[in-house]
Amino acid sequence: MQTPAPAATGSLITPCGTYLYKPDCRNSCCPNYTIRLDAASCRPRRDHRQAINAWNKFILGYGYRSKAARLCPRTREEKKWRKNHFDLQTAIHETESINIYRPIDPKTKELVGPAKEFEVHLESDSYTEEKYALFAHYQRHVHKEGPSEITKSGFKGFLCSGLGQSSRLRNGVVQKLGSYHQCYRLDGRLVAMGVLDLLPDCVSSVYLIYHPDVKDWYFGKLSALREIALAVEGGYHYYYMGFYIHSCIKMRYKNQYQPSYLLDPETYSWDPLDADYLARLSARKYVSLSVERQLHLPPHKLTGIDKLKLDEESFLRLREYQQEFGPDGSTRRGALGSRMPGLMSLEEVEDMIDLGKWTLKYGNMLLHLEDLRDWATWDIHDPSSLKRAIAELAAALGPGLVSQLVLALG
Repeated sequence: MQTPAPAATGSLITPCGTYLYKPDCRNSCCPNYTIRLDAASCRPRRDHRQAINAWNKFILGYGYRSKAARLCPRTREEKKWRKNHFDLQTAIHETESINIYRPIDPKTKELVGPAKEFEVHLESDSYTEEKYALFAHYQRHVHKEGPSEITKSGFKGFLCSGLGQSSRLRNGVVQKLGSYHQCYRLDGRLVAMGVLDLLPDCVSSVYLIYHPDVKDWYFGKLSALREIALAVEGGYHYYYMGFYIHSCIKMRYKNQYQPSYLLDPETYSWDPLDADYLARLSARKYVSLSVERQLHLPPHKLTGIDKLKLDEESFLRLREYQQEFGPDGSTRRGALGSRMPGLMSLEEVEDMIDLGKWTLKYGNMLLHLEDLRDWATWDIHDPSSLKRAIAELAAALGPGLVSQLVLALG
């Protein structure tokens, strides 16, 4: 499929290069919940501030810091303010080469420079050998992948050629839109790269790769804080951190950035990721706060007494919610029969989407699905038919994206 424009994607479909993802939280062994942060309201934790300060000291070096303190000392008021305040935008950009003040040493008559030259640039998400070399090194040393698992075509499809790029003026600020690579260079060498989707109302973090040489500097925290700063400076409002997987201990760090919100898989409403929500996620494999509020469920693991308090209708709804059986008493099989949250029903697809008018790319030609010779004879109710498979894809995308995407059958 052709990748949609930035305005066409949102919280329901997650793009990554030329791939689009829609998680099935109800049926997944490890539910993936979309998580976002109110960037302007974020207040970095102590360990976040420590990570930035440690990196800044490393870039400047002891020699520069001692000479700068002597040649251009801060006033008492400045020292007091810095001791009692932490400004993310100031701290995150402080040691970029373009922002470093370079005083003249009166003894040597030479400029006093930092120990390292650090640069960060938002670049096109196009492929380069430099980026691929970093990606291959990262996958090999961090994820322990073998040579056969790391390919240029895989890198291009996964992290390059994503959303189309454009820009607009918003509240007096030029706002970039589309997919970009945020490249971190140390002394001219690419040491890390964040893959970002910049959408009208959010900065969406797709992936981060870094060289093992900088792994001790907590680049995950540094990149996240820089992307939060980008969301504030560019007027994007929200910072999307991909998926929150509560059952995966390594993914729980995302709830350390507050105030964060999770997308309800049933209603697509946002709820604060607070202590109550975390307790529910720990008590149950799948959580929809909208359903739990309707059933008045407690945050702890349900007991027999809790279930006895429910009337018959609520008890049946609870059993369905916990996926013991479907509304008709049967088990559920297949995407359109799985009751996957956010997936259109077959009836809705037939009523709202004219599948025959969906544009199909065939070789160098563009035509409609209804132009296929056997299209009219294929049964959409037959789980093994191509028309059913196309209907399931349409059910996941929805009418808006179907109208903007071109289908390519491999």
